[in-house]
Amino acid sequence: MPRTIRPRRSVMYMPGSNARALEKSKSVAADGLIFDLEDAVAPDAKDSARKQVCEAIHGGGYGQRELVVRVNGLSTPWGREDIVEACQTGAHALLLPKVQGAGYIREVLSIMDVAGAPESMAVWCMMETPLAMLHAERIASATPRIGALVMGTSDLTKDLAAQHTRDRLPMITSLGICMLAARAFDISILDGVHLDLQDMDAYEAICHQGHDMGFDGKTLIHPKQIEAANTIFGPTEEEVSWSKRIIGAHSEASAHGKGVVVVDGQLIENLHVQEARRVLQLAEAIERFGGEAA
Repeated sequence: MPRTIRPRRSVMYMPGSNARALEKSKSVAADGLIFDLEDAVAPDAKDSARKQVCEAIHGGGYGQRELVVRVNGLSTPWGREDIVEACQTGAHALLLPKVQGAGYIREVLSIMDVAGAPESMAVWCMMETPLAMLHAERIASATPRIGALVMGTSDLTKDLAAQHTRDRLPMITSLGICMLAARAFDISILDGVHLDLQDMDAYEAICHQGHDMGFDGKTLIHPKQIEAANTIFGPTEEEVSWSKRIIGAHSEASAHGKGVVVVDGQLIENLHVQEARRVLQLAEAIERFGGEAA
């Protein structure tokens, strides 16, 4: 499935049962929104939340933001209907909770096909169980519809009997495994949520850690977290300028039969040019799709 490069620096969960939040999310500066029908919705509100989310997406007003619906699992009374209804909304993707293997994804795909999901609709997978970590490669390669892996670090920490620490050492193995799977199959990967809304220093430190590890962006639970995510996961003006210089210098060197060039004392090879092009593509995508989040 052809992939459209989109900014995913900040992707915020919105509770599907909260009409006020759904309306307010039309003006937040996030690159993407996840309309949550799962964890954020009580059992007796599942049906009404589904209806409300589908109507909200149909109604529009979300600009260029990427819209994703997190459905309930197929083992629940609501999962199948969530998928069927969400496929008709025009949402960009479905987010599947607690994915543990490729077989589950194939079952969802069969429902999507019957529901008439557009070819452009992607499948995102929550990576939040130990079994998902062990099957990350199979999950990432299950279908060309896979558009992103989304870390569910809260559930994963619980299942591992681990602790939430500032350095996230208990998560490093899991984060790395999922990063390898995502990059091996050229799909996006988003870091998990940060639950402490008071400690913004810790939040920013974790955003920097995620960026340094290679994550495309951060999933969020509150608008106050958006600005830092957009800044940290987006290219700076200096990075954009440097990338243009690298590409220009390398292109000129190549025209003279040289494979490497020195720019400001740094040896520049083709691998640096590839990274520079990625930075420019991201900057262009932010300008094209992320105007609301700039």
